[in-house]
Amino acid sequence: MSEHRPADVTGYLADLGRLGRMQDWQFRQAVDALQKLFELVGVSWLREVDWRYWRESARSLPTDHPTLARSLPLGDGAAADASHAPGDGTGVGAGCAVIERLVAVIRQRNYSIRTEEAYRSWTLRFLTFIGGRDPGEAGATEVAAFLETLAVQGNVAASTQNQALNALVFLYGQVLERPLGDMGTFQRARRPRHLPVVLTPGEVGRLLENLEGTYHLMASLLYGTGMRLMECLRLRVKDVDFDYRQIVVRDGKAQKDRVVPLPDLLIDPLRAHLERVRALHEADVQAGHGEVYLPFALANKYPGAPREWGWQYLLPSGRLSADPRGGVTRRHHLHENSLQKAVKQAAIRAHLTKPVNCHALRHSFATHLLASGYDIRTVQELLGHADVSTTMIYTHVLNRGGKGVQSPLDAL
Repeated sequence: MSEHRPADVTGYLADLGRLGRMQDWQFRQAVDALQKLFELVGVSWLREVDWRYWRESARSLPTDHPTLARSLPLGDGAAADASHAPGDGTGVGAGCAVIERLVAVIRQRNYSIRTEEAYRSWTLRFLTFIGGRDPGEAGATEVAAFLETLAVQGNVAASTQNQALNALVFLYGQVLERPLGDMGTFQRARRPRHLPVVLTPGEVGRLLENLEGTYHLMASLLYGTGMRLMECLRLRVKDVDFDYRQIVVRDGKAQKDRVVPLPDLLIDPLRAHLERVRALHEADVQAGHGEVYLPFALANKYPGAPREWGWQYLLPSGRLSADPRGGVTRRHHLHENSLQKAVKQAAIRAHLTKPVNCHALRHSFATHLLASGYDIRTVQELLGHADVSTTMIYTHVLNRGGKGVQSPLDAL
């Protein structure tokens, strides 16, 4: 066993990941078994293999994952979801029609898949609340009662109640074309103003020191560019521009593209990472695979694009998986939970007491830029905020202490 090298292990796992019949748990089991075997043998290169990446990349993207769900046909999910609404056959049928119409209107307006999921979920819960009746027979009174039940019995947060209200206002105003109008004494819940979690540069450094391999690269990208987690995971090879030292974020929040800086410290690690990804892709092509998911029916317009190098994910999964809809074997990007768990564990190892998550790295990016003297409009563009007032929240850390006030205790 001692004659084997890290390249032998990664090559074997890559070949294993091309077996479409292998389940997620079986792939993880194989990775764990290999790691324990080489631990027992006592090889010196054990930590040169990115075991966490191979283990976590076993998880396939589900049908309703935001990357994939947009191309789900309208009727596939709506009927199944609406069938959970109580009532007689007429009520269920009406629910199916309403959900399908809701999804159709949302997609006509090109809303994000997250919004589609949330609005569909709240509509289903409202249908349940009114006993499966046709929502056209209900109105502002029933909506107000539903929202009050959420607040009183469900004890939901203000943001949750507001999301439910937005969903039902959209349902009645845009789908049923019957605006709710006056809702009586009901008042929209006031959302409390929470300050973002911001790490100091030293804390960011300690966090990154406790991450290895692909997850160190991913967390560094989040902090170095200010990207959201899903924006990072959906990056394609063609989006990284080494010559201009920039990364193009495609189809971000509110369907907007933007450009973020490519940190100089990540240029060499990214080049090395891309060499490994390219070798993986070329081996996939030789094995008869090599396709990647393309949004907005681009694969129909450009049939050869799914196999092109530039369209491949920058952060691909370690194994191939069958597309949950059409059954096509593809290599998707990593599941977001893998980095989230890695960052959580790294924060514990770094003894950070703040509630650290992936989004805290984005908050830290913005705050540290402002502290370095960059103007707020520049930071707004880099973050992709529609309104500068959203970016203004990061100025809270720039005030020394509580609004820059010296405590009287320090004057004693």
